[in-house]
Amino acid sequence: MSAPLQRIQIIKGWIDEEGTTHEEVRDIACADGLEVDPATLRCPDNGASVDLTTCKPTGDTGAMQLTTAWKDPHFDPAQGAFYYVRVLQNPTCRWSTYDALRLSREPDPRVPGTLRERVWSSPIWIDAS
Repeated sequence: MSAPLQRIQIIKGWIDEEGTTHEEVRDIACADGLEVDPATLRCPDNGASVDLTTCKPTGDTGAMQLTTAWKDPHFDPAQGAFYYVRVLQNPTCRWSTYDALRLSREPDPRVPGTLRERVWSSPIWIDAS
């Protein structure tokens, strides 16, 4: 019921001099040999999908592992910030879709049939004070 990995993301948060909070999400590694788009900071869609009649993945996309090294191009040691890593899988069926299939019912049209599982690291805090 799992799926291959699709991307690694870095989430950075900080408060600027005026007290405004900011958060930036950027992809830093893509599965399937794809490259992060420098304009959007996102991986292109790898085409991963799920057959909603069986909940089996379609196609042969994703990675069993992703690794990368990353350096913040806007790092300022005088700026407090936090960083954490998030990894997203290819889509899988939602529990409600699995249940509908097991019960031979139509999935609830009010909720998406799939979701993207994710895992995240503990944050790293940069204290500039």
